[in-house]
Amino acid sequence: MALTKVYDAATVFKHMNGILNVYKPAGMQVKHVRNAILNNICKGLNDMEQRNPRKFRENRIFLGTGTAADHVLHNLREQTDLSDHLLSTGPRYLPRDLSCATVSSLGDHTSGVLLFGINKGTVQSSSIRKNRPVRVYHLIGHLGSATENHLPDSRVTMRSNHRHVSAERISSLAASMQASHQRKMFELCGVDLQTQEAYELACRGLLRPADDSQLVVYGIKLIHFERPYFTLELYAINETQECLATLVHEMALDLRTVAHCSQLRCVRHAHFDVTDSLLRHAWHLPGIIKNLRQQRDILREHPQLLRQHRVELQISE
Repeated sequence: MALTKVYDAATVFKHMNGILNVYKPAGMQVKHVRNAILNNICKGLNDMEQRNPRKFRENRIFLGTGTAADHVLHNLREQTDLSDHLLSTGPRYLPRDLSCATVSSLGDHTSGVLLFGINKGTVQSSSIRKNRPVRVYHLIGHLGSATENHLPDSRVTMRSNHRHVSAERISSLAASMQASHQRKMFELCGVDLQTQEAYELACRGLLRPADDSQLVVYGIKLIHFERPYFTLELYAINETQECLATLVHEMALDLRTVAHCSQLRCVRHAHFDVTDSLLRHAWHLPGIIKNLRQQRDILREHPQLLRQHRVELQISE
């Protein structure tokens, strides 16, 4: 279907609904990203053609003199309502006129895919959040130094030799941790991993926690190693920046050394990929409208993101 260029701000605002996929830079808070997006949308709308000020009919009364009585004549003339003029009201569109909700937040040091629901898209964002889709991260660990909060912005508390650490040892540890987390998911369901019941439960789909307090790791593997840095690809639900940084720290302890997480990057959220994310230089109205249309196509291809039968973990007593 051919696209039509629209110059009317009211028409654009009416159709601005859906999920927005933006790339959050590291070191920038989510609320600052949200404010920048909303301000740029309003700036773009206010630069477009605006509706004309309202009109009203002015009643002008003329009194005449007659032989029997005075005659009253009404002259109705249409006038512009100056109280509705842009010079009086200010910009037509303000950030508070837009509804915006975050699907899942990212930490200050985490970059990557960040999803927002715009206007009617806030309902979709709530559905995606309740379904708890898997997010994929690339974690870069720095061997040889540990910090207070396991992130690069804090004071170094310990240094250690890491010459004995190899890619094979990291891969072996990652596989062991993945198996441990998978076993834990079935234990929380009260099911033995070696039974038919466990197989039938796994066939129903990914096991998801009953609430957002339980971290679940579905996969972890080493994808790059160049001393002193190593990169892990991690698939998880209910993760936080602090949990991911702690995981890198604990892996280093198991390898008999220390490390901190020097970079965290979310590369995929469900079917929303980092390659489709809106970069900071494209946070303007045309780029946002195009991105909303792209994410609408993804939701159309994968309706289970909004309507999904979840397999929930039952927390054992």
